[in-house]
Amino acid sequence: MLGLPPAMGRNAALGSLLFFLGLFGICTGFEQENCTNYRLQFKVYSVPGDMAMLNSTLVSPNVFDFNTVPYNITWYDSKTGQEMSNQTGRILVQGETLWFLNITLDDSGEYVSVLRTPFQCHRQLTKLVVELPVPGKCGRPKKADQILTKGVADTLSCPLMDYINKLNSYNISSSIKWYRGCEPIEDGTGGYSHRDTTTLGISKVEARNNCSYTCTLTFTLGGLTGSVSETINAEVTEVYSLVPQVHEPANEIIKAHIGYNFSKWCRVFVPGVGKPLVKIVWIARDQLILNSDPSSRVYTSKPRESSQDFPSKGTWLERLLTFSELREEDFHINYTCRAYSSRGNPGGYFTLLPADPDPMLPIGSGLAGVTILFIVSVIVYYLFKVDIALWFRRVFPVLYTNKDLDGKLYDAYVAYPPPCAVGFSKEVEMFALQTLPQVLEKGCGYKLFIAGRDCIPGQAILDSVEENIQASRRLLLLYTASTFTGKRLTSSTSSNNNNHLSKNINSSDNSEIKTGDSSGRTSFDDSDEVYTDTRQQLECVAAMHRVLLEGSLKVVLVELEEITPAQLALFPESVRHLRKKQGAVRWWKNLRKRQRWRTCVRREDEEKHERDTQLSQSLSPSSRFWKEIRYYMPVRGKRAVYPEKTALLNL
Repeated sequence: MLGLPPAMGRNAALGSLLFFLGLFGICTGFEQENCTNYRLQFKVYSVPGDMAMLNSTLVSPNVFDFNTVPYNITWYDSKTGQEMSNQTGRILVQGETLWFLNITLDDSGEYVSVLRTPFQCHRQLTKLVVELPVPGKCGRPKKADQILTKGVADTLSCPLMDYINKLNSYNISSSIKWYRGCEPIEDGTGGYSHRDTTTLGISKVEARNNCSYTCTLTFTLGGLTGSVSETINAEVTEVYSLVPQVHEPANEIIKAHIGYNFSKWCRVFVPGVGKPLVKIVWIARDQLILNSDPSSRVYTSKPRESSQDFPSKGTWLERLLTFSELREEDFHINYTCRAYSSRGNPGGYFTLLPADPDPMLPIGSGLAGVTILFIVSVIVYYLFKVDIALWFRRVFPVLYTNKDLDGKLYDAYVAYPPPCAVGFSKEVEMFALQTLPQVLEKGCGYKLFIAGRDCIPGQAILDSVEENIQASRRLLLLYTASTFTGKRLTSSTSSNNNNHLSKNINSSDNSEIKTGDSSGRTSFDDSDEVYTDTRQQLECVAAMHRVLLEGSLKVVLVELEEITPAQLALFPESVRHLRKKQGAVRWWKNLRKRQRWRTCVRREDEEKHERDTQLSQSLSPSSRFWKEIRYYMPVRGKRAVYPEKTALLNL
């Protein structure tokens, strides 16, 4: 029988060729043709009186390109070698399908389908087995096995789906009838229901369902109405697994940061009893992710199982998907966890998207940066405060007030132990009369008042101290360890200090100061011995009064030698307080550094013959000591007005 695909059309030359090829096959017999032999491929079981369908699978892209190459199919009876042809009420040939419309025992045997093309030949063997029904039993002798799970809803599937699909291709309608044993099953009765064309549903499987079921397909073909049946041997078992339930991922969108690691669990619950035959896998871009090597960037863990008895019996299956480092190509992709089982293949997925920028991240980074900058700035300012302030004053003098307009005559009043006073030394006097003027006056342009150099002859000490301190912007208090420790100097800061100083001056005709009981007097503790250091006392008392009470004067403590704690304890309380509050400029510290440097660069024998005096020091205004002195000295500004003071301008 000739048959050409409709899409190809009829070509006269090829049609003639196929016709002669068919005649050649009829004349010579299929046994003598050199065809590719696919041998026995299928067995079809039937009983007398039923219809049966034998279908050739040679029309397949695995055999040849049937869409472009013309072909024909011929069926042969292997017992006689004769071509099968249509027989009314008995046989119908429809291309690759051979129909038996009314089976008899004589039809049992092997049938060959031969497919011919202009250049090739293929053959396939199909066996038809005709058996007599078992006496006293309903259904077919040959049965298909299916399993029902006890205690749950389950289904049976009729194995006649190929028949239904073929009939549908012919636009032939059909119907299925179910039987339990010999009894017909009505839809909706006895716990049975027809789910679809080929499925019988059982609401709750019980032991009585352990029996045979038959599905009978009835249809009309070739003018004859007939049927074909299949019998199912249903076995009820208590070991079961139902349709897997994918709990994670839950068809969600997950955001993550590029460069970070990421992991996601696949969690599947399989309701049932016993170990389920379920396999869970991760899928991305339609490819399975099977790599389980932790050294890889993307890998999955081995599946793990855990049983559950409450609230429902079943098994949990879990598998972890891990990214050691997320890259740009990992985003905007669906990652699917799929469970493969005989009950179905459910799945769940998640889509990976780049995370939105964290608004707190730039804020936190900014705050951290500001904090670090602040800490660094504080440290730098603490270490280089003096240098920064001096540079600022030098570069921006217009920001500072011109001090020449404040009515003061001197930038600083220099107070030091005068001759015959407690703590007097030639080195201190040399520092006050020579070193200070040379650096501060000649090198820096400051104007100093130095007792012993700038006093008006014949002027009273009280008047000289009061007037010149009042005319000075700073007071440089020079002291050594012995300046206050010969006798402990105490002072009162009561409102009548000036009256008290006047009394001291009036009673100093013999250069003596007597102790008294008045609360407004200056005295030496625990001794009646008199010292001629009236100027030193007046300078100290007046300075402390203006600093601590009035706040009208700034005192700069200049420490010319190292002071031990024991010596410091003998200092006046006001001096100790001021030293603790603002510190002191230490001449001896720079001297020590200079001596250490000399120790490194000079030989020992030279050092024995060359000893620097304690007060020798560089006279450069850029040395550390003089920078500190200049830092506390008044700023030589250029502003002619008096703007509101700020912290910045008071550097």
